[in-house]
Amino acid sequence: MATISMKNIVKRYPDGFLAVDDISIEVADGEFIILVGPSGCGKSTLLRMIVGLEDITEGDMLINGERVNEKAPRDRNLAMVFQNYALYPHLNVFENIAFPLRLKNMPDADVTQRVEEAADVLELTEHLKRKPANLSGGQRQRVAMGRAIVRKADAFLFDEPLSNLDAKLRGQMRTEISRMQRRLGTTTVYVTHDQTEAMTLGDRIAVLRKGVLQQIGTPHQLYDTPANLFVAGFIGSPPMNFIPGRVKDGAIETPFGDIGVTDRLAGTDGHDLVIVGVRPQDFEDAAGVDASARAGGETFTANVDVTEWLGNELYAYIPYDAPKDVTLQLKELQRELDSEQMRTQLVVVLGAQSKVTDGTVTDLWFDNARIHVFDPATGDNLTRYAAEPEPELVESSSPSSDRAAGPDPRATAQQVEE
Repeated sequence: MATISMKNIVKRYPDGFLAVDDISIEVADGEFIILVGPSGCGKSTLLRMIVGLEDITEGDMLINGERVNEKAPRDRNLAMVFQNYALYPHLNVFENIAFPLRLKNMPDADVTQRVEEAADVLELTEHLKRKPANLSGGQRQRVAMGRAIVRKADAFLFDEPLSNLDAKLRGQMRTEISRMQRRLGTTTVYVTHDQTEAMTLGDRIAVLRKGVLQQIGTPHQLYDTPANLFVAGFIGSPPMNFIPGRVKDGAIETPFGDIGVTDRLAGTDGHDLVIVGVRPQDFEDAAGVDASARAGGETFTANVDVTEWLGNELYAYIPYDAPKDVTLQLKELQRELDSEQMRTQLVVVLGAQSKVTDGTVTDLWFDNARIHVFDPATGDNLTRYAAEPEPELVESSSPSSDRAAGPDPRATAQQVEE
């Protein structure tokens, strides 16, 4: 197993394009860390610099305390699992898994032992004689994982391994990857653009935006104490609601009523316009809230536009008007978070028993202790958190992009293995 230390890592392409901007991350021995962000944020580029498939412009990459900037991929003892499996179609499952061991001229008996052990872990024993073309997508991905396991590498690196699978299979594979990593205890760095994968798999999550590290922490820290508007909108499904607010006379005026400025919201001092963030799950039908609990939150009357009943819960959509400063921020987030749309509407998640329907007027309630307040100009979180330290924030907005079209993954896999 290994520790991985990224110190002030920068990647600048020959045309001057800045893909990764001064990122520092410490990965502990045996830790499962996620690099997450929208397309073009630099996460895959950073992963490829760890394994040695991309040169580092500035900074130091250390594995087990040793600087490896100039080391070839084969000398770093890392195993990488690619998005496109990188399997050899003419080889059966056994030989695909055994490929890195064959390159090392390992004795046949040792090869067989390692392959059979990996196949047992990944439930591939009965498929060892089959060709990749005859396997499902999930089985192919398990074969790619098996090839990583047999190398007994110091760390596993996953580059969006589940993005080619359907939703149901992604859920199954998430469980298998988590179970495998816990069983083997191998240091793992995993890249994804799917925040659901990030929240369910990682010990810690590093959120990237335009090549810049926005925040790093546990899933709970990112969900409960987002560093800025971007992290708040990226983490959580449905995404956090962003409501315009104006600070006036010790209160924040919103389209849904006034919120008193408490010590927790004292960071709004000196601001005029703010953005109030409330997660959809933090609303309740006011009819079901105990009278004594109502004092700790705000009750407002809402004109429900559309509802969606999902069986276990109900979504209610409530449009509202917002100042230009707020709509510009939301449009920018919408462009980056293309999987979720940020609009000037509330999305409210209610219990399945709620009687709210399309076109009705209803009273809703939210807990003041759960709201967040953001600066619309910078996106910074102005909320003061008493339970834990201020979230880590890197203030920079340098543009970047992942280079979409890379080399054949089988070729890069062989670079790592040879």
